[in-house]
Amino acid sequence: MATVLIPVPARDSDPSEVAVSWAVLSRDHTVVFATPGGEQAACDELMVTGEGLDPWSRVPGLKKLTALGRVLRADEAARDAHRALLADPAWRTPIRWDEVELDDFDGVLLPGGHRARGMREDLESPLLQETVVDAFRRDLPVGAICHGVLLAARSIDPDTGRSVLHGRTTTALTWRLERTAWRLARRTRFWDPGYYRTYLEEPGQPEGYLSVQQEVTRALARPEDFLDTADRVQASGRARDRLDDARPAFVVEDGNYVSARWPGDVHTFAKAFAQRL
Repeated sequence: MATVLIPVPARDSDPSEVAVSWAVLSRDHTVVFATPGGEQAACDELMVTGEGLDPWSRVPGLKKLTALGRVLRADEAARDAHRALLADPAWRTPIRWDEVELDDFDGVLLPGGHRARGMREDLESPLLQETVVDAFRRDLPVGAICHGVLLAARSIDPDTGRSVLHGRTTTALTWRLERTAWRLARRTRFWDPGYYRTYLEEPGQPEGYLSVQQEVTRALARPEDFLDTADRVQASGRARDRLDDARPAFVVEDGNYVSARWPGDVHTFAKAFAQRL
């Protein structure tokens, strides 16, 4: 049995990437969550319920009427895992980010989430970046999915001055997937058009410059070290994997480092990470 660290922000982590990873790992291993101040975290409620993703969501009495929200939210397996997660003592009693000692852990898993409101605290944390650098130095199994890869890309080893991902192959949330969700939400969640973009470009920057894919790629040794799939099913963003069906998933493995793109990869991603423990 291994002990796995999963650091999350106080709010807005992705429920699929957190809960499914926990469900897969906790069958055979111990999972410890860490939050900024040791408080119980809350995943992005829009991704849990789907409420707030339709254009009529702000109309009194219509918020719970979901159409597009049912498509964009976590799928049934992930919602079931999230309900179970809420009752788990590990989720209810996390440690603080500044209490993390990697001597106590056999692996680190970095889930994502896109909502700037909560995720920027995670992505911009020097404490978490130092933890990721330490994990790579120790050659611990590290798994990163979606924006979790961005946290890894921003983790600069002071001995080299480079990202821990420099010289490795990886995937992450692709610009194609991020742009599709962003363009859709600009119309349907028009009062919060940047909901699906954690960072928006500044004047003079080309569209997508601050996307996950482009920032991660800039941290790599070569642009071609960022991997995406040409498979139509995997690239569509419409099919999600299951425990017994890895067909829609795209996961990249490089030694003890495992990466994936989005919630549609999470079962296969968590299983691949578990095999490294």
